[in-house]
Order: sequence, then C-alpha cells, then structure tokens
Amino acid sequence: MCGICGIVKFHADDAVSPGLLEAMTDRISHRGPDDFGYFREGPVGLGHRRLSIIDLGGGKQPIFNEDGSIVIVFNGEIYNYAELTAELVACGHVFKTRSDTETIVHAYEEYGDDCVTRFRGMFAFALWDRRKQRLLLVRDRLGIKPVYYYHGRESLVFASEIKSLLEAPGIPREVDETALNLYLSLRYVPGPRTMFKEIFKLQPGHLLVVDSSGVHVRPYWDIKYNSAPPSGLDAVGEFDRMLEESVRLRLISEVPLGVFLSGGLDSSAILAVMSKIHKGEPIKTFSVGYESADGREDENNEFQYARQAARAFGAEHHEFRLSAPDFCDFIPQLVWHLDEPLADPSCIPLYFIAKLARQYITVVLSGEGADEVLAGYYIYRKMLAIENLRRIPGAGSIAGGLARILPGGKFQNYLRMAGMPLSERYRGVSRGFYPALQGRLMGRDARPDEPLDQVYDPYFQAVSQAHPLNRMLYVDDKVWLPDDLLLKADKMTMANALELRVPFLDHKLVEFAAQLPVSMKQKGGTGKVLLRRSMQNILPHSILDRPKKGFPVPMLRWLSGPLKQFTRETLLAADSACRRYFDPAVVQEIVAGQEAGADRQQELWTLVLFEFWHRIFIEQRMPATGRPAGDMVRVTQSN
Repeated sequence: MCGICGIVKFHADDAVSPGLLEAMTDRISHRGPDDFGYFREGPVGLGHRRLSIIDLGGGKQPIFNEDGSIVIVFNGEIYNYAELTAELVACGHVFKTRSDTETIVHAYEEYGDDCVTRFRGMFAFALWDRRKQRLLLVRDRLGIKPVYYYHGRESLVFASEIKSLLEAPGIPREVDETALNLYLSLRYVPGPRTMFKEIFKLQPGHLLVVDSSGVHVRPYWDIKYNSAPPSGLDAVGEFDRMLEESVRLRLISEVPLGVFLSGGLDSSAILAVMSKIHKGEPIKTFSVGYESADGREDENNEFQYARQAARAFGAEHHEFRLSAPDFCDFIPQLVWHLDEPLADPSCIPLYFIAKLARQYITVVLSGEGADEVLAGYYIYRKMLAIENLRRIPGAGSIAGGLARILPGGKFQNYLRMAGMPLSERYRGVSRGFYPALQGRLMGRDARPDEPLDQVYDPYFQAVSQAHPLNRMLYVDDKVWLPDDLLLKADKMTMANALELRVPFLDHKLVEFAAQLPVSMKQKGGTGKVLLRRSMQNILPHSILDRPKKGFPVPMLRWLSGPLKQFTRETLLAADSACRRYFDPAVVQEIVAGQEAGADRQQELWTLVLFEFWHRIFIEQRMPATGRPAGDMVRVTQSN
C-alpha cells in the first residue's frame, strides 16, 4: 500500500519542477513511510511513497520494463500477480523483481489498456509510456483505492490524496457549491465531484488517458444483473468456496496480518474463514469502544460480541476505548486526513483502532462491503415495503398530498418518499439534512433534490430492468460504497500506514452475488441470507442472529454533554464559515434544538466537519494536521 502522485504538462518544452514533485510526494508520506521514489522526464513527473508489503527488498518504485520505455507508480495489491507473472514469463517477459507492481508493467506491454481486466485486487496506478508519450491512470473496479485529479489548461495533476494536488501552483482552493449541496443531503460528496471546485475523483472501474489527442476518461468494468446463475447451482457451497479463495488471496504478505473485529456477522465471518486457512499462531484481532463518564460499559460498545468471536477462534484480541476528549481533539487531524468533509462519525473510532492495530501488524482484513453486496442494511427492507405500498391504487398520490400539508420531520419524509417511484426516493444508506431544512439553511431558492437527481438518475437508468433490491444495491455500490465507506476506510488506515484489505469486495465475488436470486440476499425482513447460511454452523448464534448495529458512536450523549460548548463555539463564532454559507438563524436553531434536548446530532456533525474543513483547506487558518492524536494508553487484551 502506498501513495502516488504526478504531473503531465501539455507542452513538451514545459518541464516538471523537481521541487514540486518532491513536495507533492512528501505531503502523502504517511501513506508510505518505508521508501520514496521519483521519475521526471521533461513535461512528466511521477512520485511514490512506499509501504512495503511484498518483495520488501526489491519492490522500490517507480518500476520500469526491460528497456525502460514504460514506467509505473502503483498503490494497492494485485492478488493474482503470481499467476499473471507465470503467464507473462511464458510470453517472453523478463522480470527483475518479485513485486506485483512489475506484473502490471509487463501486462500492459502484452495486453495494452485491457490489462486492467486481468487484475484481481485493489489498485490505483499511473503508467507512463515513453514511446507513445501517453499516461494511463487507473482506479480499481469497486473504488477501494482513491485517486484524484485536476485537469487545467496547462497540465493534468493527480494524486492519492487532494492535499498532494494542492501543492501544485494554480490549483484553486474554492468550494464547489453543487458539491456543498450534495454534502448537506448525503453527509459526503459523491464522485466524480469533490468539495473543491475543479478537483475530481477518478470513478471506480474507470481509466483516464492523457495523450496527444487530449484527456479521456472511460469505464472498463460494471456490475451486471441481467443473467441468471447456472441451474442446480449450490449457491451456499459456491459462496463458501469464493469467500475462502478471496480471504486466502488477501493473506499474501511478507509482514504481519490481523482482523478488525466488531463482533458483527461480517467481520466475524472473515475471522472464521481466516482461522480455517491460517494455521499456527493466533490471529490478532482489534476492536474499539467508548468510555463512559460513570465508568460503566457504554451502551454503544460491542466488546462482548467481539470477545465471543475472538474466543471462538482462539484469537489474540486487543481493545481500545475512545473518550469524548479524544474524539474532540482529533477533529482537525481527521479533516486533514480526509481531504474533504465526510460527516460519518465512525471515521474517528476507525482511526484509533487502526492506530492500535499498527502497533502489532501492517496489514488488516475487515468486513466492509458485505452489506452493499448481500443487502444487509435495514433501509433496503423499508424501501421494499414502500414499493409494495405503492402498488395499492392511489396510495402514492395520497401519501404525496399528505406530505405537502404536514409539518416537516421523519413522518413527513416517509410520506414524501411514498409518493415517489424508487428511482426518485432512494438516495442511499446515508442521509444528512431533510430537504425542507436544507432549503431553509441554504436560502429560499435552494433546490436540494436537483443535484441528487443528477447523481442518481444515470445509475438507476443503467439497471432499470433489475429487481428493486438490485437497483438499490447497484446505486450504493456506485455512490455510497466508494465515496463514504471505502474512502474513510482508506484514509483512516493509511493515516497510520496500515494496509486494509476487504475480501467481500473481490470483484469475482461481487459478480457472483449480482446474479443470485434476491431471496438469497434479503428474505422475510432478514438481510445477508446467503452469508448467514454460510456461517450457520460456524459462528456463535449470539453473533449470527444479532441485529446489525453498524459502527455506533455515542454522538448524541457527547454533543449533549462534554462537546456541547465546543459545538456552540465552533458553529456560532463570528468568523465561522457556516455564517457565510448558510442562514445564521437556521444554524442557531439547530444548535439550540440540540441543547434543548432534540436529536440534531446528524445536522450538527455535518456542519462541524464543513467548518473545520473550510478553516484548514480554504482559509488555511488552522495547522494542516491539527493537534496530534493521543498515545494509545487505553489498550486491553483478552484471549
């Protein structure tokens, strides 16, 4: 796992400054503390920071082909590199290293841009073809690894993180107003936009080419729902085989590995499969919870379930308890690592569990992606229930009419959704402000739903003939998964130089799940049916049958108690960014509502993250990294 960056200038006589390339690379040194490297030739420069995982001695980047005509910088892992290497050697290619990075170089020589379809893994890479004077920039199919770019009049600049891009002169530090609208609606900014005007994410499953004809972006992979699995297929048996294969591939490493263990179904399943494969020393597992002011176990803690799973498989278990002061002190550093506001409070415990894990291991596996692939979220069941309600003649029109006359709130929002078809009402598993409040916050002329329609409509249209459940899964795989879940996972782990691997997002497993009947994913109010059947006689029933809790954070208690004054001082300060972008009276109303006992935690946290982001990245009036996170002193172990 690493960090990459680079520049391609559009005029051949316009050379890349070595100082700029070094500054861009240094800015993401936390992603790769083990080594660094540069390639610079006239109008092209590539930079790399390395976290050594495979071929510790020989994998230094950039890496070239035999005659030096192709050079690459790479972030990620190609899990089937050994198989591809044997294939390429048989074709006559000569390898100088044992690294998966060199496999990409020779695969490009052999197959051109289509090489990306042969890779199984997570990756973002930039490959410069010196003969053709051509850059190939690629992001993996599901978007596990991020890559950002700025396309200006004079150059294209790219990097693993936005803060690296901002080292280049001429890149504006300006708020994208449409992105801000989207952020308030969703609590994150869906790609290809970012919160920065003119800075974009390369979308999952896409590649970007820079050559003499210009800059071109195109997709190379998609999820298909329009075919059926073979008749007589043993779905559980095939799923078991594919999940075990996916985990086995992700155990390839020359450094210590472990598991993030919440005690939920997904992470416990990964531990179970890993234990089956990984014989010998106990697997190291890591959990995070929260300190209560009275010293009792916080109701948001899931330690008891994580401990049960750890005991069931003889794991070496480690825990960390997060306090409200830890949480508050880390906010500036959180925002700096995220690059743009992402108002998912679970980012902070994720950072601290990654920091704990990095004391013991360099690679960690986790259960991310199971809910999006196998329909684990409650909202899918709710939306399908609304879909059934809408089949009753006249029900949709009545609900829509009531929504227009009743006061705002959750009930009005449900009625409003019941008056819409699925493609207009479903906007993913994460929502921020209700439309009416968002409109008041931004001004009378604001239309919060309009930018959302532009994001979601193309995805719904692409799978218009699929079952409603699969349509929702497709939308979440394209929007929520890469732009919230995987982005926070990458940024919080790489902030600690920890490589995160996600077996449920192996693209072959995702393609297999897409072809399954919906009854194997969601049935009778139960999600992840296939995974539950797979783990039926393996996991303790207390874990197998427990309802999903997500990654809970005691935000309501903290914002009503130890963080109350902090929130007020942040949002209502005379020089706050929120006063410039939003109606101050509505901001005051939200703060006062929380202080009066209403649950406004979602809106407050969304505004707090935007405020800190603006101070750090736009105004540049706060230290870039904020206060350093505290030492890991609240660590316990149990077996």
